[in-house]
Amino acid sequence: MDVSVVFGEAELFERAAHLFTAGEPVACAAHDLYAWAVARQVSRPTPVDFPVRKLYRPAVLLDPVQARHVRELARMGARVRITPSEISETLIFGERAAILAGDRSSGERSYSVVTRPDVVRGVTSLFDAAWRSATDLAVFEARFAEVRPLAPRILDMLASGCKDETAAKTLGLSLRTYRRRVAELMAVLGAESRFQAGVRARDFGLV
Repeated sequence: MDVSVVFGEAELFERAAHLFTAGEPVACAAHDLYAWAVARQVSRPTPVDFPVRKLYRPAVLLDPVQARHVRELARMGARVRITPSEISETLIFGERAAILAGDRSSGERSYSVVTRPDVVRGVTSLFDAAWRSATDLAVFEARFAEVRPLAPRILDMLASGCKDETAAKTLGLSLRTYRRRVAELMAVLGAESRFQAGVRARDFGLV
């Protein structure tokens, strides 16, 4: 069939595991490394000899274990980018197939396995647009290096509603430095306001 819907990782693995070993270009969009457990069953950070693109959201870099894995993927030849924007969790295998992750409303997560060529091309176009607007891993990490250790505490300060002067003193920072760190964190999260930063932080699982 052009489209089939499966439920749960076990059924997805049975239906689509062969796609991961085909040696063709792979594109992956995910909130973090835990989004695609089926991929972890059949792949590890090993050198790749075909194009691999990985698109993640910022939260993946705040977990040391995930951050190391992502860096290793990049070192082994995968192209990795980070985006603060909303993404649809997707796996694309060349022009042959795409897997779209659904919700868990039925208890187990649903997955749509698509092999219809025109639909696969449409999914690829959406991925390509998100990819173009994302930031290379090394560039993103350089921007986030200084603010990362303080991110959870800054978010706590923002959520508490305390004044900047109080927050800066609590964190042992000057007022100017604190405000600069807040601005940097907002930029990383793609937020235009402190309120939006808090919302996005919750969406990313940072608080």
